[in-house]
Amino acid sequence: MRIVICPDKFRGTASASGAAQALGAGLVASNLEVIFMPLADGGEGTLDALGGANRSSQVTGPLGDRVEAKWRFSSGQAVIEMAQASGLLLAGGSDGNDPLLASSAGTGELIAEARASGARRIVVGVGGSASTDGGLGAIRAMEPLVRFSGVELIIACDVQTRFLDSALVFGPQKGATSAQIELLRRRLSRLAEIYLNEFGVEVRDIPRAGAAGGLGGGLAAVGAQLVDGFGLIAEEIQLADAISEADLVITGEGRLDEESFNGKVVGGVALMADRYQVPVVAVVGSTTPGTTIPKNLATYSLTEIFGPDLAFNDTQRCLTQVAPQLLM
Repeated sequence: MRIVICPDKFRGTASASGAAQALGAGLVASNLEVIFMPLADGGEGTLDALGGANRSSQVTGPLGDRVEAKWRFSSGQAVIEMAQASGLLLAGGSDGNDPLLASSAGTGELIAEARASGARRIVVGVGGSASTDGGLGAIRAMEPLVRFSGVELIIACDVQTRFLDSALVFGPQKGATSAQIELLRRRLSRLAEIYLNEFGVEVRDIPRAGAAGGLGGGLAAVGAQLVDGFGLIAEEIQLADAISEADLVITGEGRLDEESFNGKVVGGVALMADRYQVPVVAVVGSTTPGTTIPKNLATYSLTEIFGPDLAFNDTQRCLTQVAPQLLM
């Protein structure tokens, strides 16, 4: 029996790789072939899903301090995770963040270093950001932009948010007050005009341009391609081939809700498994009441099985313990 284990992260409790290994540890039957393919959708975990870090650089953090950011460079391709350089957690979460000051400069510094290292293709995962600067900090750190001529810059996004909606949609989770959200929205509006005048690109019309506080739009203005993060990662690791040859697929994430089926990992895996008529199971930390779950997707909630305290505080042990049930 061939089993593909391909979860997303369980935010705050287990990385995608840790979750996959924990599930695998519970599958001990001798007739099982287990394939580990931890996933991401363009947010945190993108770097691990695409091979893991093999380089580290000192860059400007979201609030101006120096941070150590991990990234990957191999065979002419660089993989950068915005959260490593400009992430909300680096700013101390929503309570420690300054939504008006937070900058994407460090992400731009990583992109510039990747180019200086010889990268001809640069993939940037843009989830988990502290900033709502429309990508201006990153663009300034990347100058002179002429050096990116002929370089394929791909932005892996996990949302479809428009540029001007970024402040309203993501501002509250970055610690912004109502007044600050309005200031950020006005700043994004002015930036959109600047990008149109300077680069000839109308970022307000581009789907996904609001990703990471408008970083998606800023980088699109200088020639980047904004793509669906799950689709990119699935293609890079050849997930479809693995699922097509599997007898069972196990995926999962921390919280299952309607957004899980809107470009996210669990929904993407369920669709792919359905395409190849392979049984698929999702193990999740919890499920939002009322969530519409596809008929082909069986779900197991750690909170319902083990209780909220154990599910959150000892997630990996819960994953290992629930794994044998998935074979039934």
